[in-house]
This record gives sequence, C-alpha cells and structure tokens, in this order.
Amino acid sequence: MSAATIFYDCDTGIDDSLALLYLLAQSELTIVGVASTGGNVPTDVVAANNLAWLEFTGRDDIPVHVGAANPLSVPLRTCEDTHGPLGLGYAELPSPTTISSHVDAADAWLAAADAHPGELIGLVTGPLTSLAEAIRRDPSLPTKLRRIVIMGGAFHVHGNTTPVGEWNIVVDPEAAAEVFAAFGDDDSPNPIICALDITESMVFTPDHLVQLAAAAESTPLELPDVDDDRGVRSVASNPLVRHLVDALRFYFEFHSDMNEGYLAHAHDPLAAMVAIDPSLVSTTPARVCVELTGTHTRGMTVADERGMTGAPNAAIVSSADSDVLLDKLIETLSGFARRLP
Repeated sequence: MSAATIFYDCDTGIDDSLALLYLLAQSELTIVGVASTGGNVPTDVVAANNLAWLEFTGRDDIPVHVGAANPLSVPLRTCEDTHGPLGLGYAELPSPTTISSHVDAADAWLAAADAHPGELIGLVTGPLTSLAEAIRRDPSLPTKLRRIVIMGGAFHVHGNTTPVGEWNIVVDPEAAAEVFAAFGDDDSPNPIICALDITESMVFTPDHLVQLAAAAESTPLELPDVDDDRGVRSVASNPLVRHLVDALRFYFEFHSDMNEGYLAHAHDPLAAMVAIDPSLVSTTPARVCVELTGTHTRGMTVADERGMTGAPNAAIVSSADSDVLLDKLIETLSGFARRLP
C-alpha cells in the first residue's frame, strides 16, 4: 500500500471497531483524526470507545473529535440492541485516560482537509451529521478531498432499519441529503458509497473468528455457538482477540435474534478497505439523493443510474469479492493482534 492520509468519521459500534482496527494496522497509513458522531450509541459514548481503542492499541497520539449530540433536525436514535449498552458488545476495554480534542468534529474535518489539500481520504461509517456540519461551515470542503468513502444506503435491496432505509442514513436523513447534494461538480470527487447491496455480503462467522485467533497464535481457539449461554466471555490469551470475540459474540447473537443466522455483517470494514484501495471493488456512477418527506420512505436512498435527474454525484459499489475481502480482514487483524504488546 502506498502512503496515504485519512480522516475517519464513525459511530463506534462493533463493525466500526473492526474498521478502526483495520486502519490502525496499516503501517503506511496516516490517520490524522477520528470524528465521533452519534449513531449506534450516543456521541459521548462513541468518543469514549474511540479513545479506548486508540489507547489500547498504543495510538493515543491520534486526536478524537466529538460531534454534535443530535442529528441536524431530529432527535438522535441509537441501537444498543445491536451493538450492546456501550457499543462494543460484551467487550470491556480499559477506560481511557486520554481525553477528546477541544476541536469539534466538523472543524476537524475542515482542518484536516486544509492541512492536506488534494491528499486527504475521508471515510464515514456512521451518520453524516459531522460531515454535513463541516460542509455548512465551508462549502468548498468536497473540492479539497482526494476521495471520500461512505458506508450507507440501500439501493437494490431492502433496508435494515426501515423497509427501504439503511441505519446511517435513517438516523440523519437531512445530513445525508446535504452531503450528497454537495458533491458532483467537476472539482470534487464523487463519493464511493458502500451500501447494503454489498456490505451485507461481508458475512463474518464464528469460523472466521477461529481463523483469526489461530493466525494471531492466540489460545484457546474459541468457537462461539448459537447454543452458548448469553454473555459467555472469552478467555483468549491475546488481548485483542479476546476483545474481538466478546464484541462479535454479541453481534452474532443480535443477528441470530433477527433470524439472519448466527453471524455478523461486517459493513464498515469493507468501507475501510475501499477507502485505502478502491480497486478492490467495482462501482456504478449514479446521482444519489435522499427522500426526506415520504410517509413510508423517509431516509430512502434513491439512485439515478441513467442520468434522468442530472450528472452523477456518487459511485455506488456494485460488486466485490467478499471472500477475498474477509480473508484480507482476518489476515490484517490477526497480524495486528500479534504485533500489539
């Protein structure tokens, strides 16, 4: 991987945690900041989770920025049933001793783009509130980015929050609408959108956890099972593996309760991989907008792939080899686990 600079905006979250760890494992990647945007859990909890992961991995040099407490126009909704009461499933990281930056998330977006004009990669795996606020403060922000990758939306599949809406978009539809509307001119890169169409093919299973633990040389090799008592805790010898088993066990249980199988959809790691290397996937150009007023369709992402409403303002990921990507994720995280003290 060639050297790159990234600003990560997330609502951490179990799959956001996997994405953050994937980024941290890249030796040639410079992470200039992590924005904490409310979504899976409240904003302050997101920030605490980001601080905890960074301190745990010895990267507390990376600043954590706190976003707004609520979406642009509606109260915040969270999903502790999906990610656990504190967003990390059953994992219990040491409480961080570091604190968040005094620079808020929106200003941090702007500062990162100004410090790295034409070089910064933006990655968002939570609601788009902080990015929308940044664009409100400086509408030229999109033109300063090298590229931007967004995990969100559902185009040719059902939603996972409403019949047609995906979580990150539904939490703050106004923010998503403003962000997509800000892109599409000749001077800004079209956002690469990793929507449910592709991210739900990233099916992480207990077998993957065993592979990860084995590659990390962690013992014992634990295989979570649907018949296990709820809340069983890992005793893995490797601390990172132990936290991942505890986090993903909760995620497996949630998906099982939703009749989707004892598995986990690794939405956000896919977006992290694409942010670093877009050649891993194929995309389709489209003009994307967000429905804001429909009684049954608020938060729906609408893709015009035929140019009926204007030029493209996005590139929607249309195909990816999920087996290859999952193998890459396991290899990267296991290697990172081995290197951590």
